[in-house]
Amino acid sequence: MPERILVINPNSTHSVTEQMSAAVAAMRLPGGPQIVCETLHEGPPGVETQTQVDATTGLLLDWLEAHPELASSDAIIIACFSDPGLQALREVFRQPVLGIGECGFNTASAVAERFASIAIVAGSLTRHRRKIRALGFDHRYCGGLSVDMGIEALADVRLTQERLESAGRRLRDEHGAQAIVLGCAGFSAHRAWLEQQLGLPIIEPTQAAVSLAMGQVLARRAMASPERAAA
Repeated sequence: MPERILVINPNSTHSVTEQMSAAVAAMRLPGGPQIVCETLHEGPPGVETQTQVDATTGLLLDWLEAHPELASSDAIIIACFSDPGLQALREVFRQPVLGIGECGFNTASAVAERFASIAIVAGSLTRHRRKIRALGFDHRYCGGLSVDMGIEALADVRLTQERLESAGRRLRDEHGAQAIVLGCAGFSAHRAWLEQQLGLPIIEPTQAAVSLAMGQVLARRAMASPERAAA
């Protein structure tokens, strides 16, 4: 049976799940792990406040308990940049549990000396800075800006791209960012476009998390291979 990576969107906006699935489509390789993207329909339309982050933890645990076949996946990815429930799920599950926010910042630290982030709303930037402090990247994080759009407003592609480009140019030219992390899974469809506009590495956090999860899953496969056992 092939390995499986579960990517769960903690908000109830299914279009965001579809965008995330499209963002990782190129990682669905023959013989590689399955990548299954699911929506937490019980969640809020967008996880935009700390109250929503906290409330989502219990919803995620309940959902995984109700879906044991998915909870048994070889890796679980929480596909919200605020990483709701990350530590709680790590206490409950033995397999790797990754948060896209943590993975996005870790990836940025590997490709640039100084990096920044773009949030969906201004209030999210406080959580970005809190995560940066927890990861120990204060000296390399050069700031964040928001597009000031709710999750449902991201359906306006033209306006979303205008605000992403404006924020990205400011972070590059005024803050000195050498890479930018997209601080919302709802931005995933615009990664390649924004990278072309700015000429900087743009980190899409769901892609970053799936890449790390695949590395873990494939490493376990290699360790369990008959060839290695024979050696």
